[in-house]
Amino acid sequence: MAVQELAMPTASRVGTVVAIGQQVRVPKTAELVAAHLRRRIVRGELVEGDALPPEATLMEQFGVSRPTLREAFRVLESEALITVRRGAHGGARVHTPNGDIAARYAALVLEYRGTTLADIHQARAVIEPPCVAILAANRTQDDLDKLRLGVSETAAATATDDPGQCLQANLAFHVLLVELAGNTTLSVLSGMLRHILDLATLSYPAADRSPEHRLTIRRRLVDHERVVDLIEARDARAAEDLWREHLLEAGRYLTDGPVAATVLDLLG
Repeated sequence: MAVQELAMPTASRVGTVVAIGQQVRVPKTAELVAAHLRRRIVRGELVEGDALPPEATLMEQFGVSRPTLREAFRVLESEALITVRRGAHGGARVHTPNGDIAARYAALVLEYRGTTLADIHQARAVIEPPCVAILAANRTQDDLDKLRLGVSETAAATATDDPGQCLQANLAFHVLLVELAGNTTLSVLSGMLRHILDLATLSYPAADRSPEHRLTIRRRLVDHERVVDLIEARDARAAEDLWREHLLEAGRYLTDGPVAATVLDLLG
């Protein structure tokens, strides 16, 4: 009986190991080929616009069939890492990873969840102010030159009285502040938000050309000028506070208007 009692737990443990082992999936050959090419693209061994070797060459190098190679190509195409053209002058060309692809997918997730435009602007209010503080503490003269140029471009767009140009110039300045802060992760996230807002502008209601809206746009331009002055003075606390209030004011403007409740509609 003692032998049986000891053996039964052992058998049970062995059975558990076997069950776990059965859940391991061996990657398909096409996935392995795609992983090899993906790795070379991400590591910069293949750069934007590079042409991959002809199919026959790749088939020989990888030791795979044409259907397997084309399946690998489809995987990479779905990730926007290559484009494939058929025909005599066709072939596969490389594309470096692009945050816009991730942004488009994220936008669909947000749209599915009924996310409003005000919600996205609120997310910017969380990301940007600390970045402004980092930039103020570490700014260089080159950073200031880029910021002054951004302010000039925003002013020029404001002078056109074109709502579309004003919006794009404002978004570009916001992203510039984050990029110059030097945090790659925050820069990617900010870029994704900007791309989503770019997509969403196609679905905005008719542009607001009221005197109140024009006054709001000009006040925002003044804030752009002031924040650059504070960054130049390395006043990180004041720059962060100003930019937070700037974004909250924009959020309040949205909350009081019809755009606030506009749910993302990127599918038309």
